[in-house]
Amino acid sequence: MQNRTLMSMAALLAALTLSGQPAVAAGGGGGDSLPAASEDPDYAAGKRAVEAKNWRAALEAFNKVAAKGPRNADAQNYLGYTYRKSGQLDLAFKHYEEALRLNPKHRGAHEYMGEAYLMANNLAKAEEQLKELDQLCLFPCEEYSDLKKAVAAYKQKIANK
Repeated sequence: MQNRTLMSMAALLAALTLSGQPAVAAGGGGGDSLPAASEDPDYAAGKRAVEAKNWRAALEAFNKVAAKGPRNADAQNYLGYTYRKSGQLDLAFKHYEEALRLNPKHRGAHEYMGEAYLMANNLAKAEEQLKELDQLCLFPCEEYSDLKKAVAAYKQKIANK
């Protein structure tokens, strides 16, 4: 009986862990009760633009999503991601901070904010985001692993100077 309960709990935990959104560039959960992201044509257009590295089109699309749902943390995170990729770190930080205000557990926003801090040569702040992810991820998660690799690469780059 005890083994069956443990197995059931393990299966439930595995299902919960595996049910998270795939991270194309900025998932992490936490938005308005708008139509599912896959049903929102602006959200879908924004994701396509991100995949094509068309930052201007991505900004247009995700600004529309954010206007429809000002409490949509995913839209704010994608805006941060898009601004970061287009080299506008101040705007990226603004949107990552908003995503985290809306959803303090948004793993994508923590990861990408950490990467933005590395771009700004602020290792200490990037490591703070890594610590946040370590607390949020019950098991190692993709966001934690990716930021950990980015921090290690940054440290290696600094060591080689």
